[in-house]
Parts: sequence; C-alpha cells; structure tokens
Amino acid sequence: MTLVSGAPLVQMDGRNLYYTFIAGARKIIANQVELNKINVFPVNDGDTGTNLASTIRSVIESLHPHRSYKITADRIAEAILLNARGNSGIIFAQFFYGLSNETGDLKSVTTRQFAESIQRSVRYVYEAVANPVEGTMLTVIKDWADYIYQSWPRFSDFNNLLVSSYEVLRKSLLETKEKLKILAKNNVVDAGAKGFVLFVEGIIEFIHSRNVKELILSKTETASFPKIEEVIAEKVDFRYCTEAIIKNSRFENSALKEILAKFGDSIVVAGSDRIRRFHIHTNTPAELFDELRNTGTLTFQKADDMIRQSEAVYSRKWNIALVTDSTCDLSNDIIDHYQINMLPININFGENHYLDKITIQPEQFYKLLDTGAEYPKSSQVNEAAFTNIYSHLASHYDSIISVHLSDKLSGTFSSSVKAAKTISREFNKPVTVLNSKNISGGLGLIVLRIARAIEAGLSHDEIVANAERWISNTRILVSVRTLKYMVRGGRISAVRGLVARMLNINPIVTLDDTGKAVAFDKAFSQKANMEKVMAHIKSSGIRKIWNYIVLHANNTDAAAWYTEKMETLTGIKPVSVVNISPIIGANAGVGAASVALLYE
Repeated sequence: MTLVSGAPLVQMDGRNLYYTFIAGARKIIANQVELNKINVFPVNDGDTGTNLASTIRSVIESLHPHRSYKITADRIAEAILLNARGNSGIIFAQFFYGLSNETGDLKSVTTRQFAESIQRSVRYVYEAVANPVEGTMLTVIKDWADYIYQSWPRFSDFNNLLVSSYEVLRKSLLETKEKLKILAKNNVVDAGAKGFVLFVEGIIEFIHSRNVKELILSKTETASFPKIEEVIAEKVDFRYCTEAIIKNSRFENSALKEILAKFGDSIVVAGSDRIRRFHIHTNTPAELFDELRNTGTLTFQKADDMIRQSEAVYSRKWNIALVTDSTCDLSNDIIDHYQINMLPININFGENHYLDKITIQPEQFYKLLDTGAEYPKSSQVNEAAFTNIYSHLASHYDSIISVHLSDKLSGTFSSSVKAAKTISREFNKPVTVLNSKNISGGLGLIVLRIARAIEAGLSHDEIVANAERWISNTRILVSVRTLKYMVRGGRISAVRGLVARMLNINPIVTLDDTGKAVAFDKAFSQKANMEKVMAHIKSSGIRKIWNYIVLHANNTDAAAWYTEKMETLTGIKPVSVVNISPIIGANAGVGAASVALLYE
C-alpha cells in the first residue's frame, strides 16, 4: 500500500516514511520565516526556522526512498544528525535517531510497531538535553508520542491515526505559552515546538492530497510573514552558538555534558559513540575546543554569532545585509559597527579542525605554524554554511550582498553563488555574490567601501553597479620575510627555495587582475622589499588613495614602519592594523608584512 492509492495504509514501508518526511520537511522550509520571527527561547536570535530548515534539507537534497522502513529510518536519522543545527535541530535529529534505534530490522511496520518506537524515542530526546525545559519542542514531541501510543489500537490505518493527532499537537503547542514565562511575555508559542507541529501538518496535508509527483516536483518557496512586533529583544549572554561532531568518542554523553557545562549553557548531546553531535552557547569557543581535543576526532565545528543574529532581528541598522568570509581582514570594531556577517574558512592541522578567527585566533595559528608537526591546510566555506546564513538573513533583510576572496584562491565564491541562487529563489529576494579578486586587507577595503555605501543609503543595485570599479581599484602587496613557509606549503619547490634562501631573496607577492597570486618583485632583504613596496605606491601618486590597511604576521615592527610611511604619504591613518589572515600567513609565513590599498 502507498499513500497515493487512496486505500488505507496499514503497513508503512521505507517509501511511505520517506515521502511523509519530505512532506513535513517542505512545510518547515516554507514557514521558516515565521519560526525565525517567533524565536525567543532559549535565545531570541531569530534562527529556529533557519536551523530546522538546514537540519532537514539534506534529506530532500541527497536521500532517495528505499523499500525497507528500517533502512530509510536509519538513513534519515544519520543525515539529519550530521546536518543538525541549533537546539531545535539537534533535538529533532535525536528524536529520529531514537526512532531508527528503536525500530527492529523491519521492511514495514504496523501502527502498533510505529507507536511503540515513537514512544520509546522520547527518552532519547530528554536524555540529550542537559537541562530539559517543559513548554518547548520536548513537551510537544512527548504529548504527540503519548497520543500516538495510546490511540493506535483504535486505528489500523496510518492516515487516520496521523490526521487524528493534530488536535493534540495544536493544544500542546498553545500550552507552551502557559509553561514558559518568556513565551507569555512575548505572546508567542515556542518556535521549536511550532516547527514540529508544522512538520506533522505537512504530513497531514500530504495524506489529504496523496500526490507524490506533485510533492517531489514542487519547488519550495518560503512564505513571508509580517513582523511580529510583540517580540521583545533580550540580552544575549553567550555570543556563539557552537556545535561539533565527534567521531569515535572516548566519552559517554554524561561525561561530555560535564565538560561542556564549564563553558556555557543550552547544552544538547545527541547520537552515539560512533557519531556524536553536541550543541552549546559559549563565549570562548577556542578554549572549549582546546579542552575537547582528546575526546575523539573532531570532524566538524560550527559557531554562529548570536549577537549578529539578534541584531538582524531587533536592531539592524540598514535593510541590506553584508556578508564576507574570514579572509577579510578588518578590525573587530569595524565589523561590529557595520554589522558585517563573517563566515570562517576551515583550517586543518592534521586531523584537528579549526574555524578561522573563531576556534583558532591568528596568534594561535602562527604559533602552531612554527611548532606543529603538520602543515596547515585550508578548505572553502561549503554551500550548506552559506545556505544557512542567507536563509536567516533573508528572513529579516530586504536583500543581501556577499563579497569573498578571489575565486582563483578558493572555491568559497562558487559555494556562495550556489547557495545564493537557492535562497534567492526560496525567499524571492536579491542575493548578490561578488568576487573580490582579492584577499585579506584588499578584501577588507572592498567590504568597507560597500558597508559605507549601504550606510549612505545607496540601493542594492547601485552598490553592485559600483562594486566592480572598487574591486578593480584595489591592490595588496605582501612583503615576505622568509621562503621556508612557501616551501613547506608546497607553493615553491624545495630546490628553488634553497637557492632563494642562499641568495637571501625575499619576494613581494600580489594578486593580478584576475585574482591570481603572482610575484610582483623581489629584493635581498625584507626591509629592501618593503622599501620597494613604498616606492611603487609613491610612483602611483597621481591616483588618489581612498583608504588603506596595514597587515602583518606577528611582525608589529614591520607594521609600524609601514604605518608611519603610509601616514606620511597620504596624510590619513590606516583603516586598520591587523594580524594578517592565516590563509595568507600559511603561505607568506610568520614575519610577513603587507599594505592593501583602494584607490578612488
């Protein structure tokens, strides 16, 4: 039997489970804006809808139906556990992990077998949360599971059983306002609980239509909702919503929770020893992951900036969101003032995974660069990360402009473009992605120019039209102190590096018009090539400098020298003096110093 036949569904197989899940998932994605707008607990950062949508997208995009109920349940559980985000996402994933665990090796299940596995799955959800709070998704899942378990004897047909459960869900959802004071204060129901109710609503709508072809071929579009003015901004105590996947964990869930409790709150631990995922709100993600080094293999990390998310909901300064990646070198005060959203590049020292400038700071990076046995490798920001941030921002902004390091240096730009197309279609809002053809301070200046244009009130289209000129007028010149890092990183051969060191040759590296890294010049000492950089800048004197940034890789003396010379030349102070992006530092090495300029 299938859900499209019109006949009673007395046995649910893997295909039925798959299509019902897809129906529920599409309902959540379509209503994610509403969920974001009512999100006030545990932190009112307006991302519950985004997190749930991200959690379930992997099933829609990568899984295919299998005849076996058990195989399908296992595949869904693993997919959403690996892609779960936020409190609600991990709780949702843990519920399905429990369902797959509590289902025998069955090709299909009866209403009784389904009800018993659902009932047993509730325990997994409560055990995952360090401090379970009633009046949330936990309560609604429990109430629904209790109803299914108590009611299955009256129904041999899955369709009728699921349809009949809606009234219990609706009542349980409304009661969340009575159980949590913060919900009553804001006159909203719990966003995670609402997400679960929407999931079941989607299934019920599918039962009524019974049209698999329409379900599979339909393009999900996100509905818009008016701003819910009653929601009141609350103080965000912990900045980073932090998550990781630990494979082959050496700690039980309880022991891991004890470690996490030292660093923050809102702790959820899901999965098994083979694949365990945790969630925590913390102010010190770098210290947290240093503590977790010996708990297993950390194969994934995520740290969303909840202050920036909260600003998007309650205190955004402008209606155009600005996004970049962590190779953008600007001081933190500028990033915060212009509410710039920054996604971290991934950095790996051997098996250890870091998030650039979040779970590893430049100073730590350069220390490991000299002392670590493994030379670091970087990897692009993936499409899923961009999809998550764009969907959250599209819930609150009119449009998005995203600017990234050169596509000749990373696939980050390509990932961003793909995600932008998806979210622009879902939300029917412009999401424009720009290739800076630059990096580090060069990228920083382009982002700053765009930020000031947004501040000045230019429209989305006006900014995009001007951006190509700003990009073409940007230059970065990096003075390299030693070639040993280029040799270790494989940028030049050991033989060429040896000859260069013997001759004491120090290159000046820049990016050409296409964004490709090239040797601009060379000298026999870093001081000499820094003089050459300044001579080149002076030779372009007819071009007025809009602004500049001084950068260094743990070389404050060189930075001070560049700053003094540039201030004398231009009469203005640098936008920023910052420790250069580790992505450049890994190749240019400790001691490198740089000037980035944007001409009028």
